[in-house]
Amino acid sequence: MWSVLQDRVRPHKLAYPMWCKPGVSVTVTATNFCPPNNALPSDNGGWCNPPRPHFDMAQPAWEKIGVYKGGIIPVMYQRVPCMKKGGVRFKIDGHDYFNLVTVMNVAGAGSIKSMDVKSSESNDWMPMSHNWGANWHSLANLTGKMLSFRLTDTDGQTIEFNNIVPGGWKFGQTFASKQQFK
Repeated sequence: MWSVLQDRVRPHKLAYPMWCKPGVSVTVTATNFCPPNNALPSDNGGWCNPPRPHFDMAQPAWEKIGVYKGGIIPVMYQRVPCMKKGGVRFKIDGHDYFNLVTVMNVAGAGSIKSMDVKSSESNDWMPMSHNWGANWHSLANLTGKMLSFRLTDTDGQTIEFNNIVPGGWKFGQTFASKQQFK
């Protein structure tokens, strides 16, 4: 899972108490889950292997809840709503037959479950594929065409961003909407 989630993390008080800082919590945006190592069993060094829930934390955030030399510690976490200012933004990269759209500034759930695109030359929504992180792609030639996007977040809310990208756009440009998830 490479979706952007915002989690409140607290050290697990029952396990490894000498490595935990009691009564402290930190709010982080979790975008990079720890990659599995299937060569190791989940109970002996394969910390990132399923079915264990896991994610990497940046060291400054981690050191707010744990002692550095503790290494890997169990945590309790809960998802909290993402608070953002302004609307959802879309950055378009790629090439004529490969459009890579980065979706940014997503409030609410903070993560997108599905994304569709529609050009000014069609009435039909075309599904986009989740590439990685906040990036979605299509293999259609949409270069320079006016574009609309339809996003559904992981809580099930759907918003249409009609004609958010004007005709004549260039790769590398970012387009901001006035719409936002709740």
